[in-house]
Amino acid sequence: MTSSERPTGDQAELDVAAIRKDFPLLHQEQEGKRLVFLDSAASSQRPVHVVEAMSEFYYTSYANVHRGVYRVAERATNRFEQARATVARFIGAGSAAEVVFTKNATEAINLVAGSWGKTNLGPGDAIVLTILEHHANIVPWQMLAAERGFEIRWIPATDDGRLDLSDLDRLVDGAKLVAFTSMSNVTGSITAAEQIIAAAKAAGALTLVDACQSVPHLPTDVTELGADFVTFSGHKMLGPTGIGILWARAELLEAMPPFLGGGGMILNVTTDGFLPDAPPARFEAGTPPIAEAIGLAAAIDYLESVGMEAIRRHEVALTAYALRKLSTELGDSLTIHGPSEPAARGGVLSLELHGVHAHDVSQVLDEHAVCIRPGHHCAKPLMKHLGVPATARASFYLYNDTDDADALAEALVAARDFFAL
Repeated sequence: MTSSERPTGDQAELDVAAIRKDFPLLHQEQEGKRLVFLDSAASSQRPVHVVEAMSEFYYTSYANVHRGVYRVAERATNRFEQARATVARFIGAGSAAEVVFTKNATEAINLVAGSWGKTNLGPGDAIVLTILEHHANIVPWQMLAAERGFEIRWIPATDDGRLDLSDLDRLVDGAKLVAFTSMSNVTGSITAAEQIIAAAKAAGALTLVDACQSVPHLPTDVTELGADFVTFSGHKMLGPTGIGILWARAELLEAMPPFLGGGGMILNVTTDGFLPDAPPARFEAGTPPIAEAIGLAAAIDYLESVGMEAIRRHEVALTAYALRKLSTELGDSLTIHGPSEPAARGGVLSLELHGVHAHDVSQVLDEHAVCIRPGHHCAKPLMKHLGVPATARASFYLYNDTDDADALAEALVAARDFFAL
């Protein structure tokens, strides 16, 4: 799709048929059926624009960055840093120096835990997490708590999978950090980030936002948000795997020690010790994900050409349609976890077909060429709260439409009927 053909953010609806043309995998058929990809919450598809941008870089401009002085190396460095600036602009960062490239959001959270956390947390301290968290925003803190002896407090959830903030002020009192997801990867619930951040600030705590599920789907401005750390991954937003982002306020990064040691993160090394470089280089030891950064910038260009506001409107409307369709077609045989209001959630539907295990549901849907994700979705504390071992999760993105929701409903009816025999 050319830039002139792409729908803009001013349009009320997306031209999904035109968008799909940019995604080769979506052209496939499986046993004579059109492939319906509904697993973007795990990892999105990539448009040709991203693949071609990375290929072009490898063909014409690849070299290691921040080292060579020959022209190809300088060109590679410039494109790498231009990609950083693209990310900074996309999320409303005050400076590109606040953007650190990591290999994924998990590494970004581990970076904060291993650098800021080890420096600032110890016995008698406390941090606050939520029951909605992905394991990536739980396990690093549990590992550090076992080492450093601080307390972890938990914000509970309501029955419909939202955060229960009724006791928020008490939970954040005396805490040094509040780390939470901006959107649940299980229930799709959008958390009250502004309320949580305001309460944390009033208590003197920093905030870390796991924005993996929101940055691909919602307009994001980290400066306006007011958080201290924000993390997300490229592969959930049309970009390549192997690249994630840590954004942090400049003064925090300046005060944080290196997370990994090696080449590229130093100003000087002697037999007596080393002097670290300034951020973001301080946190990017070794050869960084160069082509992946180019691909992420291309993905951002694509998303911006469509318009993040338009993507959000499309997904709210599609989610509303899917909720109505599934309720009509399956009735009491299906539970959909999460808020009932489409505007309060993202396009993530965690489904429980009564009497059928999520893995069996997914296997039957695959026979209908419908791709969904079964399991605990790296969110076992939330699964325990919901009282289920697993769910069958369908998730929408800009390349999905009502035909996909219809295919999902039809395949779920077939699964219900098959297991009822």
